[in-house]
Amino acid sequence: MDRVRRSRRAFLKGALTTAAVASAPLRLGAQPKTVKVGVVSPITGAMAEVGGDCRLGATLAAEAINAAGGIKSLGGARLELLLADSETKADVARSEADRLIGAGAQVLTGGFHSAHVASISSLAQQRRVPYMIDITGVDAITANIAKSVREGQQKVQYVYRNFPGQTTFGRNATRYMTEIFKEAGVSPRRVVVMYSNDLFGKNASAGFESAVKAMSPGFEIVEMIPYPETAADLSTEMSRAKALKPDILAPITRPVTAILLLEELAKQRVDVMGVISPGAPGLYEPGQIRQLKELIEHVMDAAPWPNYKSAAVQKAGAEFAKRSNGRYFDASGAFAYEAVQLIGDALERAGSTEPDAIVAAIKKTNFKDGVTVSNGPVVFNEVGDNPNASTALIQILGQKPRVVWPREFAEQKFVFPRPKR
Repeated sequence: MDRVRRSRRAFLKGALTTAAVASAPLRLGAQPKTVKVGVVSPITGAMAEVGGDCRLGATLAAEAINAAGGIKSLGGARLELLLADSETKADVARSEADRLIGAGAQVLTGGFHSAHVASISSLAQQRRVPYMIDITGVDAITANIAKSVREGQQKVQYVYRNFPGQTTFGRNATRYMTEIFKEAGVSPRRVVVMYSNDLFGKNASAGFESAVKAMSPGFEIVEMIPYPETAADLSTEMSRAKALKPDILAPITRPVTAILLLEELAKQRVDVMGVISPGAPGLYEPGQIRQLKELIEHVMDAAPWPNYKSAAVQKAGAEFAKRSNGRYFDASGAFAYEAVQLIGDALERAGSTEPDAIVAAIKKTNFKDGVTVSNGPVVFNEVGDNPNASTALIQILGQKPRVVWPREFAEQKFVFPRPKR
């Protein structure tokens, strides 16, 4: 345990150091100004592992932009990351974002947890600070702000999101499941959904349920079983799921409860053809894989993911692993990386740090150099979402997450049904 804590401290110290390097002024000649970007991540608390990944992803993107000459339309201005820890608490996320704005942040990113993102979003809109969300799947966050602008409560929308929303999660998961079942020559009929009863879990499970009803894929959801985000025991919920005789267990879970859920699945010997999440940030983290070992092997997750067919992603992934003691460049690091890329792109085209000029540039985004699996370039629609944001079906194979579907992004052939244990 002490070794794990030391490793964790070294990782976070490295992320802090690289952020400082990314923001350091040039030592020789004229010193171009900096653009201050506030980054709020859960660095301590239950989500510290993913928060550290987000921070490092943002840092690597800032370094890449600075190394390429900074924001040229602003005289080579460098991105300076102002870092904050939300402590995995929504109220702290908001207060820390407010502190960063007070410290001069001209743009915000980060958040990760949907409740945190919601609190930062309302603040950013109120304070007129452009906010490029790194990760949240809740459609209502951007939709509600867009609605307030349409109704005249606000003049300009300052909140934008590249990450796919719950509607995309649900539809893609339903489609991918249908396609791999057909490819495998099997016909699962009964799906039980188990979900973390927080903002993300409620919305993601509802999105999946709506998609299944609308798309009539040949399988049905026979039960939706919620459990607390901070659950310490899932034996009752798993017993309930087992009694329903599911073919597929579809969990929407946070990293900590993912361990409880999969251990309980094995303990109660629930006989399923596969575990396939409609999209969850808790079924591919290195910490979960290390602890669960064979219990997580062959688990699938319809998750946002880096495009590992891209040479740029392979390069970023190698640097990420180098700086994080071998951690994997996954959705957390990649979407934080891409959020900073988008901020740099908007600043370059705006040629200004004035908030409304940045927003005007964000609205005209057509960014083709992103690092994530998508259906096209990053663009933003009328509610501030990227309609081309997408997900991939990943599977734990050989104790590593690998893209197995769609075919054009697949790194490996999927294994389904999972081998009998």
